[in-house]
Amino acid sequence: MAARYDVLGRTYSVTRRADPRIATAIASALGDAGTVVNVGAGTGSYEPPTTVLAVEPSAVMVAQRPPGSAAVVRGAAEALPLADGAVDAALAVFTVHHWSDLARGLREFTRVARKRVVVLTWDPARIADYWLLTEYFPEIGRADRSAAVPLPRLLDLLPGARVSPVPVPHDCTDGFGAAFWRRPEAYLDPAVRAGMSMFARHADPAGLEPGLGRLAADVRSRRWHDEHRALLDLESFDVGYVLVTAEL
Repeated sequence: MAARYDVLGRTYSVTRRADPRIATAIASALGDAGTVVNVGAGTGSYEPPTTVLAVEPSAVMVAQRPPGSAAVVRGAAEALPLADGAVDAALAVFTVHHWSDLARGLREFTRVARKRVVVLTWDPARIADYWLLTEYFPEIGRADRSAAVPLPRLLDLLPGARVSPVPVPHDCTDGFGAAFWRRPEAYLDPAVRAGMSMFARHADPAGLEPGLGRLAADVRSRRWHDEHRALLDLESFDVGYVLVTAEL
């Protein structure tokens, strides 16, 4: 994961800024946790003020953390540098799909956390129906689904966890994969795509050109707007992002 984000993360802080409404949902899931370890912390976008340690493998991401952020160590979820029960909660935001060993990482979460585990991720079965993937980049959709963590698998590893949908605001400030569900023109910006792992994983950038060309034409002609008119009046949209919270 470190090598991937040493490339993907070069401009991450430009387009991947925490959305306050999603931050509120994360804070609600963390509840009364007075101490938190943030794993796969990246630039610290959703890092709660109660974070006592951030764990991040990529030096490029660490270098973009703002002054005053929590103490950070280079490391991975599968081997957390904390004693048993060292913190109230372990947090993972858009990171479990990058772990080399999901089961081992979650065992580490339940080892170091006393109260709860909170994971922000997505249901790949839901994201598979997202218009960007079905209409313009089906090959990315297939790759993304194979790389993502199936929600049933996550729930098997966190017995008793509850799942809470996280609808995406139409003006979401965090440029993750489906953040622009009502703003199709955003996907035409290379800087926006550079902050999305589903695009960054694509080995052949030239392979994106047919889909980008169709999308650009549909935005110019307003065909996209005509075909997706139902989305244009929505303030938020449930694309398949979820918070998974396990009490310990």
